[in-house]
Amino acid sequence: MKLLDRYIGKSVLVSTLVVMLVLLALFAFASFAAELEKVGRGGYNAMVAMQYTLLLLPRLAYQLFPIVVLLGAIIGLGMLASQSELVVVRAAGVSLNRIIWTVMKVGLLLLTLMLLVGEFVAPMAEFKAQSLRAEAMSGQASFRTDQGLWARDGKSVIHIRDLLSSDRVGRISVYDFDEQNQLSIVTTATKAIYDGEGWQLDDVLRSAISESGVETSKQPGLRWQSLLNPDLIGVVTVKPDYLSAPGLFRYIEYLNDNGLDAGQYVLALWKKAVMPVTTMVMIFLAVPFVFGPLRSVGVGQRIFVGTLFGIGYFLVDQTTGHLGLVYGLPPLVSVIVAPVMFFCVAFYLFRRVH
Repeated sequence: MKLLDRYIGKSVLVSTLVVMLVLLALFAFASFAAELEKVGRGGYNAMVAMQYTLLLLPRLAYQLFPIVVLLGAIIGLGMLASQSELVVVRAAGVSLNRIIWTVMKVGLLLLTLMLLVGEFVAPMAEFKAQSLRAEAMSGQASFRTDQGLWARDGKSVIHIRDLLSSDRVGRISVYDFDEQNQLSIVTTATKAIYDGEGWQLDDVLRSAISESGVETSKQPGLRWQSLLNPDLIGVVTVKPDYLSAPGLFRYIEYLNDNGLDAGQYVLALWKKAVMPVTTMVMIFLAVPFVFGPLRSVGVGQRIFVGTLFGIGYFLVDQTTGHLGLVYGLPPLVSVIVAPVMFFCVAFYLFRRVH
């Protein structure tokens, strides 16, 4: 039986990896083509656009995984069915439940790998990609980490701890250096708001450093002019889908502590939590495509129908998520609607097969 598990599992695994490579290539090409429209802004050239596109691949792989595992299972099992190998397996007394469990084990293996990519590789690659593009377009060096945004503006180094939106930030520090690259002034503020012409800093603490010592002064507000603008911040601001689960949790705590809306971040965290369920549902849904009414059709037709189901799942998931934010539904309810709906469809089709 272990030999049979390895044989079926290998077929599904190879098919899934091929589907992942094909979809990544298609989406990467589309992303690169879209980036070419931005070539020429500052130092942003085709080579930087290529690097930016390649850094997006881990995040794309994580987002495409539910559709990939559905198509991979359909193609893998479909190839076995087209050669009548599954008929022989069933005739030998192997139950349909056993075949499903074999495919599930492959899905769990791939899911573990993809969770590692989504939690560790994708966030770092995404932050690097956004910083690379922002620096090339603006000529400023910037680096986005879990501790905020670091950017260079001439002789100044800027640290923004809380990226609330592209025109509203919190806990900002500006380090000014003189011609000898010695730190001369440190300016901190609890928040800053961009009004279209410049930044308005609130609760400012300014420390002037010289050979005679440090002179500190407090001001309720201060106008601050900088090349750092909302356009630059907008490409490196916090995006829920790009953060790791610990990063989302910490940011949700911060928003709640400050009385800010954390709805989209809570939703993104629940989507990460529900992803294993989604993967299992997609694998379960693949079985009726091979053993059900579509068992006698070609692989191309199965792929077409499977793609429609995958796109349908994506649309339902996005729609319920946005509706949940608009109408204030519990995040768990918003993210569980699509998996439950498609599980019911898969169960109905499975009962017809079984």
